[in-house]
Amino acid sequence: MARHHRSRKPSPDDTGEERELTPAERYARFDRVKRQRRSIAAKFADTLPFELDRFQTDANEALEQGSNVLVAAPTGAGKTVVADFAVYLAQQQNAKAFYTTPIKALSNQKYHDLVALYGPDKVGLLTGDTSINSEADIVVMTTEVLRNMLYEHSTTLQALRYVVLDEVHYLADRFRGPVWEEVIIHLPQSVRIVGLSATVSNVEDFADWIASVRGETKLVVSEHRPVPLEQYVLVQRDPRTEPELFDLYRHDDNGRPTTKLNARLTNRLDEYMRREQRRRGAERPDRRKGRGRHGRPESRSARQVERYQPKRWAVVDELNFLGMLPAIYFIFSRNGCDEAVDQCLDAGLRLTSDDEALRIRSIVDEMIEGQLTHDDLKTLHFARFRHALEEGFAAHHAGMVALFKQIVERLFEEGLIKVVFATETLALGINMPARSVVIEKLEKYDGTGIVGLTPGEYTQLTGRAGRRGIDTIGNAVVVDHRGFTPETAVALSSKRVYPLHSSFKPTFNMAVNLLNTSDYETARITLDHSFAQWEANESAWQIEARIDALTAALAGYAEAMTCEYGDFTDLLRIRMQLNELQKNERRKLKHEVFATNADKSRAFRRLDARIAKLKELEHDHPCKQCPDFQDHMKWGHRWMRETRELERLRQRYDSRTGSVARQFDRICEILDRLGYLERTDHDGVRDYTLTEQGQLLRRLYSERDLVLAQAITEGVLDDLSAPQIAALLSSLLYEARRGEGGEPRRYPGGPHGLVAQRARELKYLDEQVLVLCEDAGMDSYLQPLDFGIVDIIYDWACGDSLAQVLEHSELTGGDFVRNAKRLADVLQQIAVAEPYMGEQHAMLAARAREAFDAVNRGIVAYSGVD
Repeated sequence: MARHHRSRKPSPDDTGEERELTPAERYARFDRVKRQRRSIAAKFADTLPFELDRFQTDANEALEQGSNVLVAAPTGAGKTVVADFAVYLAQQQNAKAFYTTPIKALSNQKYHDLVALYGPDKVGLLTGDTSINSEADIVVMTTEVLRNMLYEHSTTLQALRYVVLDEVHYLADRFRGPVWEEVIIHLPQSVRIVGLSATVSNVEDFADWIASVRGETKLVVSEHRPVPLEQYVLVQRDPRTEPELFDLYRHDDNGRPTTKLNARLTNRLDEYMRREQRRRGAERPDRRKGRGRHGRPESRSARQVERYQPKRWAVVDELNFLGMLPAIYFIFSRNGCDEAVDQCLDAGLRLTSDDEALRIRSIVDEMIEGQLTHDDLKTLHFARFRHALEEGFAAHHAGMVALFKQIVERLFEEGLIKVVFATETLALGINMPARSVVIEKLEKYDGTGIVGLTPGEYTQLTGRAGRRGIDTIGNAVVVDHRGFTPETAVALSSKRVYPLHSSFKPTFNMAVNLLNTSDYETARITLDHSFAQWEANESAWQIEARIDALTAALAGYAEAMTCEYGDFTDLLRIRMQLNELQKNERRKLKHEVFATNADKSRAFRRLDARIAKLKELEHDHPCKQCPDFQDHMKWGHRWMRETRELERLRQRYDSRTGSVARQFDRICEILDRLGYLERTDHDGVRDYTLTEQGQLLRRLYSERDLVLAQAITEGVLDDLSAPQIAALLSSLLYEARRGEGGEPRRYPGGPHGLVAQRARELKYLDEQVLVLCEDAGMDSYLQPLDFGIVDIIYDWACGDSLAQVLEHSELTGGDFVRNAKRLADVLQQIAVAEPYMGEQHAMLAARAREAFDAVNRGIVAYSGVD
């Protein structure tokens, strides 16, 4: 049956000729095609409430085109926009993206940001002690977690396409920095890296290294600060006068700062100094032997005239008067931060309105509710903490518990807190910009002594000044202090960049993880790809050029002193060797310790015999008979000097080329000796396989990984209870501040009890490992074991409250929680390593799990991500 169609009117297009479009239709078609062809980067830009800067656009386009990207820009410039685009790009491509940070606080903050954008189902969080939605498309994590996943070949890595390495310049940190290089080296080649870095002077070298490891890498550098920074110095004559704020730099006729020091500031400081000298009667001291104006001995106070340093509360009061708050006030001391809050309260300062104070109380109570017990809050002095917040002040440092720091961060971000007194840890990436940054001193204690700030540290601190979209300028204020000179501030503020150097060194855990998946030679090649070796090779090339020049010069000298009587260079080598024995070797023997005097006498007799032999060879050398001997020696002296220099350069060259791989060789030899590796050479080619002990070591990521593995295999932990295990292992992680600690107030069970006995055994194992490292020529920067919190951890694991364990202790709540969390990580590692412990240690894993549960409770278990 034929099918009937309904008739219709013919359209103009039915004639076979295309109808001419109207201008509006042509524009609509063009716009439609343009939208279809628009890049993902352009679509991403449309989702933002602001226009992208050029460096952000360049980085995003390079990432979309398949390149790795390294972005170096000042704090607050908007580097994270590129990281956010990597996540957006992964979503568009139905792939995974990981966002890594150096600290858990940053991970928590970024997790919340991404949840707000993509929803909780799309985003996960992994920080060692916290695991939320780990198989999500977007996972935020600390860099160590990603490193461990790479070594374990985690299935979570499947479909991974982009990895953001936030604060990638952190790889210069000597303790945790190597993790960044491990991640960059070991990530699958299909993964693209987005590195976010502060501006560093050798960023081109760093980008070239990433390109050598990962392929095409786009370097995007921006020196532009979105919010210009003004530099000031705050001075005060004495407590009776008001503080004065001076520009550090002179301004031109248009009001723009120049690079010249402000003469008004230096004149005012000189004026203050003269007034203080007159007050102390030391304006014109007699320079003869330290005597004063009337011949009397000059007093110590007159000799050491110092300007008055403004009080912290006075600084805050002045900045408030000038409209320069909110501010972050950097004080390089935890106690100093806490004292500053008290000083402001005692001075009667209040920076908040009644409405702001009520809002603060509401937010604080909401965040505290259900998180900590009443006793915990009392121990942490919560009432005074909240009172200070309501007045507009807060401290922020590592000695505080995470919840208190998160409260401070939220209130500051909402503009409710006006001044935060902080240590430099606040400068590490946390999103807390301010209108002003105050630096109390241009020096700090670095764990060994007082050192000046570096230009990089100064830039990192002042980078917080100026809120984009809120402030037209940011303010960096240095407070006048003992030893301060404006020239120092100029030197720090004028250098925006600092060099980035690798801190990478192979570790025992790294070695067994490399050898678990590759042969020995491949592992060595992998380590040769590290940034540390890249830097060493760069300097080695310069040395090599000097070696070539010296070699050519020596050949010329040898030709100039050619002697028909014999080899003149042979005579010179005899003389050089004789000089070495007579000077250096004899001096070494004098300072060497011998078992007996007879041994010492024999050593000197052997040395004298060698010297006598060389003297005889030198005396009888045929070149001594040459009539042109003196002319030859003129060139000979130059030949000997340059030869010594050449030997030194060759030693330096050898120490740089392959230096990382040689360190790996030494580690392998130690692990072979201790039974973690078994050497399996084939056809003269060295190789290793992991033993069961080696598989155990693979799962232990402590700084003292080998000591922990030895303690397990030697049975040091076998007959201990769960609280005793936790207490003893705290010594592997705890580092007392400024020489405190060492021994606990008491050992559980007394000085002759089981814990004290095992502590002595653990200390012996640690010393053994140290000796092995020293014998192998390996440097160790680890301090001796510190048992200072053994009793505190034991009491906590036995169920005591926070108030009970910290009573009569100098340990802060924040320090306790941080050490307990690190201990919980290690206990979890031991529990997971159960299959590789052997039957004789079968109960240890179960007790480690029990210890983990006993430690990871209450305030320690709080993660701050809810």
